[in-house]
Amino acid sequence: MKILIYSSKAFEIPYLKEANKEKHKLTFTEETLSSKTAMSAVGYDAVSIFSADEANVITIEKLNDFGVKYILLRSAGYDNVNLRTALRLGIKVANTPAYSPYSIAEHAVSLLLTLNRKLIESSQRVKHFNFDLNHLIGYDLNNKTVGIVGTGKIGAVMSKIMNGFGCNLIGFDITEDKKLIDDYGMQYASLEELCRQSDIITLHIPLNSETHYLIDEVLINQMKPGVVIINTARGAILNTEHIINGLENKTIGALGIDVYENEKGIFFKDRSQNIPYYDDLLIKLNAMPNVLITGHQAFLTHEALTNIADTTIYNADCWSDNKETENELTQFVTEL
Repeated sequence: MKILIYSSKAFEIPYLKEANKEKHKLTFTEETLSSKTAMSAVGYDAVSIFSADEANVITIEKLNDFGVKYILLRSAGYDNVNLRTALRLGIKVANTPAYSPYSIAEHAVSLLLTLNRKLIESSQRVKHFNFDLNHLIGYDLNNKTVGIVGTGKIGAVMSKIMNGFGCNLIGFDITEDKKLIDDYGMQYASLEELCRQSDIITLHIPLNSETHYLIDEVLINQMKPGVVIINTARGAILNTEHIINGLENKTIGALGIDVYENEKGIFFKDRSQNIPYYDDLLIKLNAMPNVLITGHQAFLTHEALTNIADTTIYNADCWSDNKETENELTQFVTEL
């Protein structure tokens, strides 16, 4: 199978080559997939894409015209793919659903600890041999209430870690996980109640029509003053403008994000010589001392990259051998 790998990064290419073992013909391009770059896929059986790529109706129709039969996602999320169009045109789509929930949850904890214990400011001081401790006060996580929005694979790992810190857990999800209730004392509640009770809120849900701007000014106004919000899921789950208002009026004490609603066209590249001053929201967030932003790197561990590559090639192997893969998404389109 000939596969064009869009948005390929130097750090992931060795993992994909190792997983492939020369079974398929892989071509790597730094281009992101869009309706303008779909032409590059002429002559390929499949394309592999990442979260920054855009497989909308027009793009998928073009891929179909160019003979592409398969789309291989190197991510768990698939909000950037129009699955109904893919199904209509007979293009199969598969993702990498569980590459490493640990990598995402552990990164979320890293954001939380860094913000809480003022580690960036502390490190900057010490590099200048300033050992003053003023304005570096944090708080014990022990006995704090953590609201976990989305208690699937990643949320479950986050629950385990927070339980280890001695936190009280409140969960919100469509379905309740009895194991989390039994093992970690998780108490499920409405989203509004979770916001009212939580000292820390961490998000682990997919982006869809129901979760777009889920966290808005209505919910923010119900949160505890000084709440810490952590988002390693998808940027548009937060209404960024409302989040900034919450930070400015001190309802939100700190914000840690690995994703940003307007990250497309900004993240994954060095922008230091071409700073996106046109993005007022990002400029405001980046200037706030109680905001920590990382560039969509929560997945960036050896284990996760290995699993992503292995699953991507596995999905290609299945289709190449005329077999089904359990990771195929188009089979569930009627339920979406």
